[in-house]
Amino acid sequence: MRVDLFDFDLPDERIALRPAEPRDSARLLVVNPNNGANTQSDHQVRDLPSFLRPGDAMVFNDTKVIPAQLEGVRHRDGAPGQQVSATLHMRATPDRWKAFAKPGKRIKIGDRIQFGHGESVCILSALDAVVEEKGAGGEITLRFDLSGPALDEAIAAVGHVPLPPYIAAKRPEDERDRADYQTIYAREEGAVAAPTAGLHFTPSLFAALDAMGVERHFVTLHVGAGTFLPVKADDTEDHKMHFEIGYVDATTAAKLNAVKARGGRIICVGTTSLRLIESAAGDDGTIKPWSGATGIFITPGYRFKAVDLLMTNFHLPRSTLFMLVSAFAGLDTMRAAYTHAIETGYRFYSYGDGSLLYRKD
Repeated sequence: MRVDLFDFDLPDERIALRPAEPRDSARLLVVNPNNGANTQSDHQVRDLPSFLRPGDAMVFNDTKVIPAQLEGVRHRDGAPGQQVSATLHMRATPDRWKAFAKPGKRIKIGDRIQFGHGESVCILSALDAVVEEKGAGGEITLRFDLSGPALDEAIAAVGHVPLPPYIAAKRPEDERDRADYQTIYAREEGAVAAPTAGLHFTPSLFAALDAMGVERHFVTLHVGAGTFLPVKADDTEDHKMHFEIGYVDATTAAKLNAVKARGGRIICVGTTSLRLIESAAGDDGTIKPWSGATGIFITPGYRFKAVDLLMTNFHLPRSTLFMLVSAFAGLDTMRAAYTHAIETGYRFYSYGDGSLLYRKD
């Protein structure tokens, strides 16, 4: 499909720079393409229970954002040091990370980069790495001098929260972002971007869902920085997705299959949990235990196998995420929904408002 089919104009003032307070006071646009002329209705996130049924199951991504934005100095024999920035996006081994580097063109294999000099890194004064591989689009593979938990601790000490570029361009990251850019149920460290639909949930909203008998299940997909990369191709056929690591355990798979068997619905909170569940599902809709790297690219024409509803934020134009929601609820339906959201003041992107989408029959 042509990528320009997924384009739209977003006024700059619609980009949210902070989350709603409290989180479940954010607006919620409910979109049901199967509801005749009444496809849209305006609500708040705290109204979510009224659209669910006892016996439904919500699926959350419990990944935890790490401070994956690193600033350092590149060193090369015979060359002066140069300031570089690296955003970690996928762990390859206990001591290796794939990263997007700036300025990427000047970095070569064998370069040593020293991150965090002058800061306390465990018992060291710096976190050092060697550029082991170099790919397209500024992607590199860094082999660190530390490994495993020691490396995790060092990254936490010198790294910064990798705010999305549309926020970082407007204000610097601050201490508040360490809490704001994290779901209340985050537990598995490894993401460099938050599963932002989950940012809307509060203990009181969880209590309301529990009281009505809605199940809560967790999967893990470590969101990578590739989620922010624009689609530069003119046709979706030519776009290459970046892979992300995740898993669905056997217990969760069995419980979700039981929900479907008794007529309940699966509601994914965020496109990350949806992509993971659809990666784990067979053609018959059965969800199997799954682990590995997924690069599933969902565009209109994709047949969804397991997911019935999707809660998600409002996404960038020409992005893979806007393509995904258009596949889920229909391109014309989503274009109309986004037009309504823009005209009525919904807040967009990571810290913005949410939507609840029914799958198009």
